Amino acid sequence: MPGRRLRRHWGRSRGGAWFLEPVLLLLLHQGPAHGYTLIEQLGGFGLEDLHPSVVYRALRDMDEKEWMTSSWDADETQGPPRRVYRLSAQGDEALRAYMQDLTQTQDQIGDLMDAYHRHMKEGKGEHH
Repeated sequence: MPGRRLRRHWGRSRGGAWFLEPVLLLLLHQGPAHGYTLIEQLGGFGLEDLHPSVVYRALRDMDEKEWMTSSWDADETQGPPRRVYRLSAQGDEALRAYMQDLTQTQDQIGDLMDAYHRHMKEGKGEHH
């Protein structure tokens, strides 16, 4: 059934990895954090099911893009040192660009939803 396939598609993409970078950037904008802390905070954005390897790969990619810096923190842990991630100026710019894109997408989705509801209210067409 097409609707079921569409819901499965949206369920994966809506909470998928495409959303991960802007969420991580926002979390780092709020302050430096360890990877484990970031993984825990992803649940607040519907990303609790992402495998940690996906998150750490995204962090490495963002580090390569110079969107953040990272360093080892041996002082604040009782176990082995942990990496601490910090947003860079380039990361701040990337977050602003993501927010502009997401705002535009949100506006487009709103336009689509408004058009759909107007159409359904009119009751014209074969599939009402």
